[in-house]
Amino acid sequence: MTRWCLSGAIDAMNLNNENEYEELLSQWSDLESGLAVILHNPAGVLEFEQRVWQYDRWMQTLLQRDANVGLYLLFQLATNSPVGYSASHALVCAVLSHLIAIELKIGIRERDSLVHAAFTMNVAMTLMQDVLASQYDRPSSEQQSAIRAHAVKGSRLLETMDVADKLWIDVVSYHHDESTDSGELRAIAPVNRLARILRIVDRYAAMISPRKSRTGRSATDSARAIVSAGASSGSEIGHALVRTVGLCPPGTYVRLDTNEVAIVLSRSAKVNHPHVAIVIDDRGETLAQPRLHRTAEAPPLIQAALAASSVQSRLNHHLVLQLGAYAAKYA
Repeated sequence: MTRWCLSGAIDAMNLNNENEYEELLSQWSDLESGLAVILHNPAGVLEFEQRVWQYDRWMQTLLQRDANVGLYLLFQLATNSPVGYSASHALVCAVLSHLIAIELKIGIRERDSLVHAAFTMNVAMTLMQDVLASQYDRPSSEQQSAIRAHAVKGSRLLETMDVADKLWIDVVSYHHDESTDSGELRAIAPVNRLARILRIVDRYAAMISPRKSRTGRSATDSARAIVSAGASSGSEIGHALVRTVGLCPPGTYVRLDTNEVAIVLSRSAKVNHPHVAIVIDDRGETLAQPRLHRTAEAPPLIQAALAASSVQSRLNHHLVLQLGAYAAKYA
């Protein structure tokens, strides 16, 4: 199996031409589409567990190829539309779980169980999850009952499909159980540790994602809410998340103190001062050519994070990511 090392890979951003960008975007889209197929009809999938392993290897390969571009595309995907919510949410949660597992130095076996649980935690309510993301009304009483039951129901469904990894199944069963919040993260049972990580990742990804009934929050506000709301162990996971993807992750928007709007490309050596591409000028006009800006080196500085819903401009993401490649090359 491909094993991905965070060091080095997180700094890569190499898109030499538009075809390469389109090919990489297509790979992530195909991964999400394949995941949607097995989540919407798990009982109809032959060798379900092996398919999840396949998607895990595919995800790791794409991250190893270019982690910043992967995060950029995922955050764009997660924060811009409620359509196909269940699969995009599962993919974002799996990627973040993978990165946090590396940051917290969690063992390979636990990492595997955590990521596979992230892919499948909502397998018992996939269709309803898509419906909930697209409806304006609050969940009905019937929907609320299904939400409360989905974790245990999902774990039983995985058992009926002959998933052999008991830890994976148990993490799905307990991923909403707040009793796993007690105890120091490294001292508790693996199932409690992984369920706690997954619950926090799930909450963060849900916060940044839009619904028909509400806009998504900015990634910065979501991260701060996760860190401040958790117990000490929850804060540890939240801080690991911020260290991994940044307070302003790739693919999210920020307003500069010049009133220009930029999209984040990658972290820099200075905490919370990422490389960005300025895409909208101080008059609100979209720039034909985005401008690279290193916030760690000179003004303007980031004034605030923005929710994706507040940016209506259509951007040429290939041009934006070319600036990211340049920033990484000459960092």
